[in-house]
Amino acid sequence: MKAARIVELNEPLQVQDLQTPKPKGTQILIKIQSSGVCHSDVHVWEGYYEGIGGQPLKTTDRGVKYPLTPGHEIAGIVDSFGEQVEGFSKNEKVLVYPWIGEGMCPACRVGEENLCDKPRSLGIYTDGGYADHVLVPNYRYLVKIGDEMDTDTSAPLSCAGLTAYGAVKNANLKPDDNVVIVGTGGLGLMAIQLAKAVTGAKIIAMDLDDRKLDVAKKNGADITINSKKEDPVKAVMELTDKLGADATIDFVNASKTVETDLQLLRRRARLVLVGLFGGELKLSLIAMPTRAYKVIGSYTGSISELVELVSLAKRGVIKPVISERFKLEQATEALYKLKDGKIIGRGVINP
Repeated sequence: MKAARIVELNEPLQVQDLQTPKPKGTQILIKIQSSGVCHSDVHVWEGYYEGIGGQPLKTTDRGVKYPLTPGHEIAGIVDSFGEQVEGFSKNEKVLVYPWIGEGMCPACRVGEENLCDKPRSLGIYTDGGYADHVLVPNYRYLVKIGDEMDTDTSAPLSCAGLTAYGAVKNANLKPDDNVVIVGTGGLGLMAIQLAKAVTGAKIIAMDLDDRKLDVAKKNGADITINSKKEDPVKAVMELTDKLGADATIDFVNASKTVETDLQLLRRRARLVLVGLFGGELKLSLIAMPTRAYKVIGSYTGSISELVELVSLAKRGVIKPVISERFKLEQATEALYKLKDGKIIGRGVINP
């Protein structure tokens, strides 16, 4: 099998010939047709996240080991499977749930493996989807998508879609709420679609790029704000009778964006932090109780939520925006384009 691997941090990925795994027991080997390109892949490739005081939080300190095949948004067909696998057949089209846990921690025991204490996520802690095959440790991590769904638009559901879905759920939106969605890339666009269809809230999309905001408008945003061209706090206050937003979902989650987020909120509001750009934040401790804010961290979602999301996608409630497709040999180019903000929606690798 061929795989595009991170051998040296921040260096071009190397396409290598590896031995194709032979599944046994509960394992399934998936022939990959589509692998989404995610900002998390960029962090894993660079080898760090921005920590407190601008100090890098190294991926190796979090347990990531190299060389590594990145990629966790994976869709394809069943190639072969171990003797204990039930309910799947060869060439069946599937979506992979990549947020694999160790199985015994309190989160895993209640079905929240995405919040496992010792995660084994594909493409982060074990080899993932920038390849033509991937070995999935247990068939219960697969969701059948059927012939009516194509793999390009299905693959991003397992991270971008699932993360957006979890964030919208955590925002606890009501039909008469105003919600600000910060960042209108792949995750933001799906959050707009979901919030519009599932909650009915009024959606204010915020970004620095007019092109992305135009796409956000087409995907359901009621109002768009270019925070590079106008004061976002003033704009939101004018739109909400000077009360502020009922919720803000931040898909950037950098120091500057969160500082602004806190100024947008009305009393009792929810701030949902999703992105991984990082940094640090100073909080007014008096404001937290007196204004009764809720600050919530939101990280992907459970496999049961992925099943729900696939059902919504099959009915056309949500459809990931796929703007660019790459070959396996173009994996490094895909990462650079995503890092530079040149991909609107989602890029997909077709090995």
